[in-house]
Amino acid sequence: MSGAAPADLPGLPARPEDAHKGALGRVAVVGGSLRMPGAVALAGEAALRAGAGIVEIALPAPAQALAVPLLREAIWLPLPADADGFVDASAVEELGTALEAAQAVAVGPGWGTWPGAAACLERLVAVDRPLVMDADALNLVAADPALAGRVRDRFDATVITPHPGEAGRLLCVETSAIQEDREAAAAALADRHGCVAVLKGAGTLVSDGQRTERVATGNPGMATAGSGDVLTGVVAAFAARGLDPFDAAWLAAHVHGLAGDLAAAGTGRESLVAGDLLAELPRAMRTLE
Repeated sequence: MSGAAPADLPGLPARPEDAHKGALGRVAVVGGSLRMPGAVALAGEAALRAGAGIVEIALPAPAQALAVPLLREAIWLPLPADADGFVDASAVEELGTALEAAQAVAVGPGWGTWPGAAACLERLVAVDRPLVMDADALNLVAADPALAGRVRDRFDATVITPHPGEAGRLLCVETSAIQEDREAAAAALADRHGCVAVLKGAGTLVSDGQRTERVATGNPGMATAGSGDVLTGVVAAFAARGLDPFDAAWLAAHVHGLAGDLAAAGTGRESLVAGDLLAELPRAMRTLE
């Protein structure tokens, strides 16, 4: 494995002996599309493997039949879709029940950037819950300064998880500029968007603008489709368990990287896929007990 846990790495609250699923955090995952139904299943399973008691997945109705067999343990909320299988703007009203019940919300995996997703994201940003934003949710924010302002002004419980390309769009710079000074970029993301930023890549960084931590786990085999969806689910699970945004993001990035190291030890880096991270999350989580 590529690094030991830092001495000050936060931990999860102990699971009570009389625990029940409703007391262990409920996560809502919003995303998916007919073209990418697996992304929300990856995020949802990651949240469950990271200790969330309940996960509800809201996705366009045409994608549900494809996604459900990938995750038997989730609650599924089919949403209205447009003709191409992306979420429709009318889904805004149907999101309410899922959002009110959740302790944390993850949004973006496999979603697309069409008008329906933009309308739903406006609703999600207004929710008084920890919000984890990834993938197309970040692209929508980058494309709409007014929406970016609403993200910055929401209560202090937002985590964004961009890769360098998404980070460049959020900061209006080239990807190469992000990579030239990753610590400065992570802090700038946090400052500009009023959030905790997890800048993914070689040496993942977690920053709130004042404090920045470098994640010691992880390896190049994790540069594979769906890896970020798994991280999104883990962050949301830890936020739903009551960790503050910085601690949830830092601990999740560490556990995610450790699962990647365990997976690479078994499959090798070249053959690693996101499902291998899910398979190793239980072993990574055991290190927290």
